[in-house]
Amino acid sequence: MPGRWRRAWLLGLLAACACDGNALAAVQPAAQPAAAAPSASLQVLHWWTSASERKAADLLAARLLEERIDWQDAAIPGGAGIGAGKVLKGRVLAGDAPEAAQMIGVSIAEWADLGLLLELDNVASAGNWQRFLFPSIDALIRHRRHTMAVPLGIHRVNSLFYNRALFARLKLAPPQSWREFEAVAARLRAAGVQPLAQSSEAWQVAALFENLVLINGPAFYRELFVRRSAAAAADPRTAEALTRLRIVKGWGRGQLEERGWTDVVGRFARGQAGMLIMGDWAKAELAEYGQAPERDYGCAAAPGTAGYHLYSVDTFAMFAGDYRHQGAQEKMARLLVTPALQADFNALKGAVPVRRDAEPARMDACARASWTTFARGAAVQAPSMVHRMATDEASRDAIIAELHRFFIDERATVEQAQRRLAALFRLFNLGTQGAPVAQDIDRGR
Repeated sequence: MPGRWRRAWLLGLLAACACDGNALAAVQPAAQPAAAAPSASLQVLHWWTSASERKAADLLAARLLEERIDWQDAAIPGGAGIGAGKVLKGRVLAGDAPEAAQMIGVSIAEWADLGLLLELDNVASAGNWQRFLFPSIDALIRHRRHTMAVPLGIHRVNSLFYNRALFARLKLAPPQSWREFEAVAARLRAAGVQPLAQSSEAWQVAALFENLVLINGPAFYRELFVRRSAAAAADPRTAEALTRLRIVKGWGRGQLEERGWTDVVGRFARGQAGMLIMGDWAKAELAEYGQAPERDYGCAAAPGTAGYHLYSVDTFAMFAGDYRHQGAQEKMARLLVTPALQADFNALKGAVPVRRDAEPARMDACARASWTTFARGAAVQAPSMVHRMATDEASRDAIIAELHRFFIDERATVEQAQRRLAALFRLFNLGTQGAPVAQDIDRGR
């Protein structure tokens, strides 16, 4: 897509969100830790509002205050950052951009193309970020050879959690393949236990589907969600993943409701389901229920995805504005990638550091498996479509809506869903030929 059309499309998207008054009203500055005379302040917009996420955000605020920078909190509720994205667009359009904002995946390039973000080249160069960042993380935060964001942590979206006591009582092993997954689900149902904690919320349905697609490996996953190939949409492997999505829905026996992700985690924590497939941010939320890995629950890769890493990366970008806050913004950027903060923040968040020199011995078993798998490189990595790593915002929203439609409407056939996805992909690719729209390390820069 030529630059002028890309900018026009993005500005149109901003305008579409300007009327979202309810979302804008959701900005609630939180109380900050007491400290002696901050020399600067930064308003930080993010969507970390669950109990565990709040602790991670509070840690960042406290560490920033030690640098005499006051973190002015603008937390926007809503899973997967949907509400926060609307608020951010509305605020930018109103000329009230925050100094820092949680911004992930392809959206970094979209905002950078508008010329609104602060380039962090001096900070990245002085800190030699390329030396310690994983290559795919370094590629993610760069756009047109400039460093445009700060990476905080890596989440593994293809994580399986299972109730250790229940599995021990029923003499079950964590499933490593789809066939084993079905067998374990059957045993759990026979014991009167819901096999999988799952919501019918759109983004959570799509997240389950991308896990099922990953069973076929990262290469096919990228064909479907990064390159958005119509041929991949029509492929028997996509049909198989859709069929399996329906099978998992059937395990709920008509009891799947639209629940927020924290409620889904809560059902698993209370023993109302034997398994949970979710990003490893669930691990941090499980700690709020007093649960610990290896004691109360076990974790593994989602069935059929051992050795692969479906990832989402937490990042912050800085809005340039009139550059009055540049010094504080650069200080924040330097702080966020330091080894100590990386270790402490990600332990609270459930994620793993973006640094290649992190210490896996300090991580729990779940985190260690995530970090060591990601460290194997691009061949085992798959960027999450749901979490904006694989494609642009408009494409992502349309794909999620189509998958949700198929999940909810029992009359929709697998073949119809494939045809509709293929048609969407052809439409998307007509408008973006030659434009980098995905977090794909193969793309040109």
